[in-house]
Amino acid sequence: MGKQTANAPAPAGPFQPPYYSVVFSGTRTEGDHGYGATAERMEELVASVPGFLGADSARTPGGLGITVAYFRDLDAIKAWRDDPEHREARKRGREEWFEQYVVHIGKVERSYGHG
Repeated sequence: MGKQTANAPAPAGPFQPPYYSVVFSGTRTEGDHGYGATAERMEELVASVPGFLGADSARTPGGLGITVAYFRDLDAIKAWRDDPEHREARKRGREEWFEQYVVHIGKVERSYGHG
């Protein structure tokens, strides 16, 4: 979900602070069960939320997945949280796709990068 250069992924940002990050870390259950298609739809959908800045995702070989989404303000995070399709995806996540997960929300006060 970050910038792409020559077919290689690149990190999102940096963005002008202050802004917010939503960090989702989780371990998946076995099998896809529609997760892949839903994850692609969520990427499309979150991009349409006013105040969404970008996101980064990674998965370890051991199965831990981490997605960090960046939002301009708390109202943008609330709009994403309250989206009906996202609510349904979260419900399926709890019931079908994730053994465990944690969500962290934080205010970013400094942001810089290289490249």
